[in-house]
Amino acid sequence: MSSNDTPVSPSETAGLPADSPFRSERTDRDEAQQYVLPLVVHIEKTAPPARTDALRTAARAVLVMLSDERSLGEGEWAQAMRDWQDARIRKVVRRARGAEWRKACALPGITVTGESAEVRVFPPVPLDGWPKELAKLQVSGTDLDDPEPPAAPDLAGPVLWLNPALDMSAGKEMAQVGHGAQLAWWELSETERTAWREAGFPLSVATAEADHWRELTVSGLPVVEDAGFTEIAPGKTVVAEGAHRVASLPALRQP
Repeated sequence: MSSNDTPVSPSETAGLPADSPFRSERTDRDEAQQYVLPLVVHIEKTAPPARTDALRTAARAVLVMLSDERSLGEGEWAQAMRDWQDARIRKVVRRARGAEWRKACALPGITVTGESAEVRVFPPVPLDGWPKELAKLQVSGTDLDDPEPPAAPDLAGPVLWLNPALDMSAGKEMAQVGHGAQLAWWELSETERTAWREAGFPLSVATAEADHWRELTVSGLPVVEDAGFTEIAPGKTVVAEGAHRVASLPALRQP
């Protein structure tokens, strides 16, 4: 599902890092060439991933791309990442299975796995410059379910809280939590980012209770603002809570 969202509203730009592209004026971002971050979720008919795990995995995939050495400095993806972040932060989630998935995995990108989900994230591309292997993939058909009620969010790490009043497809929600993870990343120091990366980017995704959602949206935490171009009306979709707790996370044990 495509997401032409602004991950932060103009009134919240004061809380962003000094180098954040969202400190520029909205018109500057609109006038820049528009790029999109493609994500492809692996959905086989006989074994679809659980919805909540797909959301977590998509959010982690965005973080993996943001932190990859190829996305930084003089890395091979760094210019595309800068161009993408200088405009609106667009993400598009498509689905693939069988040969489609194998062809997608042959393109430059990173596959991130969860408990049941696989999501491949690719370096940003211009809106009208998708690789043909990805352009042919379907945006629709990403409806997923949780076969069992998901576990309560782990409050020891970051939590991406979904707006309980919204009804979104799994693909749309994957793009939204990807935005939320990116806002959480921008909140952190380099030391905190390193700690989160070394811990394997643990995070939780959960739908907030109505009262809790109201508290979250006025708490000053990073909030994703959807532009309302697809599925839902403009408004708040995700709040990223607890990003700074990553400083106390244990490093991921290597096998």
